[in-house]
This record gives sequence, structure tokens and C-alpha cells, in this order.
Amino acid sequence: MFNDKFNSVRLEGIRATTAPTVNSVRAKDVPAIRAASIHFSLVKVVEVQRKGGKAVLAEYRADSVPNQVTGKRIPLDVQRYVFYKPGKGEAVVTLSGAVGADNVDPWRTVTDSFRWH
Repeated sequence: MFNDKFNSVRLEGIRATTAPTVNSVRAKDVPAIRAASIHFSLVKVVEVQRKGGKAVLAEYRADSVPNQVTGKRIPLDVQRYVFYKPGKGEAVVTLSGAVGADNVDPWRTVTDSFRWH
């Protein structure tokens, strides 16, 4: 995970034998995210194409973890991309930043730079 104030990029590998679908992410991943989040609000779950391949994108809003000094939370926009490759499993790229921040171009750069090795 890379953090800078309330912006973050998180990468994780998950063992999986089948590719995620919009329906599987809605049924399995979204409820787990909702349960672990404060003020969760789902925006959409869609299939997207990136330079590194097809992914399922879950876009949502949730509050940040509390600031260590002030205890303050802020609302975040979050994009969670689930890529899949047989024999490799899932690669999950999660991007978050303050609601309203202009993250479209940087987040596109990050998700387009994903490659399987």
C-alpha cells in the first residue's frame, strides 16, 4: 500500500480459480467491503478494459480511517479493480482519494500500467 495523506494505492494478490464477474463481485466482494466500511455507498460495478486486460471495477464511497492526530475522517471516492489470470489468480488494485479530488487521470495511469508477470 502507498499512502499520501488521504490518497492511497493498494495492490493485493488473491488466490482464485475462476475469473470475477460483475455478479460475483456484487455478491461476494461488495458485502465484505460494506461490512468493513463506514458510510459505504455503492456507485457501480462494471466490467472495464485496461491495457493490462479486462477487470471488474467496483466504484464506491466510504469514510477514511481516522487521522492519527485529529481523529477526523473524510469521505473517499474508491475504485477497486479486480484483474484475473488463470494460474495467477486475482490481482486487486484499489485506489482512493478525497471525494471531489481530480483523480481521473492519475488513476487511469495507475490502472493502465498494471501488467501480469
